Amino acid sequence: MSGMNCPHNIYIHVPFCMSKCKYCAFYSVANLQPDWKKYADGICSELQFWAEKLGRIKIPTVFFGGGTPSLMPTSTFDQIMSCIQKCFDLDENCEITLESNPGTLDANKLRDFVRCGVNRLSVGVQSLTDGELEFLGRKHDVRQALNLLKTAQNMNLRVSGDFIYGLPNHNEKSVENLCKQINQLKLEHVSMYELTIEKHTPFGQMNLNMPDNETMARMYEAIQGTLNLPRYEVSNYATPGQECRHNQNIWWGGAYIGIGRGAAGRPYIDGVWYDEMGNNERFEKISNETRTVEKIITGIRTTRGVELDSYVLNQINTDWIKKHNDLVALSDKYLYALPKGFLILDNLILDLIK
Repeated sequence: MSGMNCPHNIYIHVPFCMSKCKYCAFYSVANLQPDWKKYADGICSELQFWAEKLGRIKIPTVFFGGGTPSLMPTSTFDQIMSCIQKCFDLDENCEITLESNPGTLDANKLRDFVRCGVNRLSVGVQSLTDGELEFLGRKHDVRQALNLLKTAQNMNLRVSGDFIYGLPNHNEKSVENLCKQINQLKLEHVSMYELTIEKHTPFGQMNLNMPDNETMARMYEAIQGTLNLPRYEVSNYATPGQECRHNQNIWWGGAYIGIGRGAAGRPYIDGVWYDEMGNNERFEKISNETRTVEKIITGIRTTRGVELDSYVLNQINTDWIKKHNDLVALSDKYLYALPKGFLILDNLILDLIK
């Protein structure tokens, strides 16, 4: 496992939104005028707590997720980044990602974010059809989304676009058409998320006629066959070298701190893993075995797979793997899913782990 005081990635949750989307199950608050000073002071207080716990460690990535982090005043962002730099050592090539929604960010504000350290922008496009955006409860239109993508690309930022497929009227053909439209945007990173219906969301209260599992599987394969980017994780596609390093580090079992209410973390302190929630909501030890199972569950979602070590080898069912070599494979260094296995990952994981 990791060494003492190893590098930690930082995830900062910004819970505020213009309004809550109909499918959203994350912790978020519809509030256009939050107390940003109170929010930033709370985040900085947490960062200082972790600096005392971990010492002046290296930080390879910082990710501002939400909610809608692009609603944040750039002065608030600057205060938080200054605090991180006071508390820790940012890697020379630290990846600093800001999640954003069209309609919350113009060229001037984006330029200010870049000046304060943002070098990667994730844009919640979700659809390239105005009617679908309205159905999803999004507050922007296609024109605003395309403008933000183009503005960010013109600033030479690393840019990612998030899209949702599997809406009630979607089929293989509509997903192929969506992917062809995305190809024209010349993005180097794309996230394609299947619409999942959570019980406690507005969509969960509706009787939506969702595509069946077989149709969803065909749509998933259509993405791989149409999008001009290779898949590197079950829902993520990128030009090699443009993968989201923050997410990769976490999927592969790296240590990370969750800052702010709604954020989760897995710090590694003095040889012990912890399950942590931001806003000091949880901080408890977990065993190496528990952490290894988490690492298998997230790592198998990547095309690289799970790096093998003694902990992983003790947790996986090698007999089952040998019998199902059409679903998963073992190399000298990695356990990884094959294309057929990617279609049934949730079930596969249940059999894979002892």
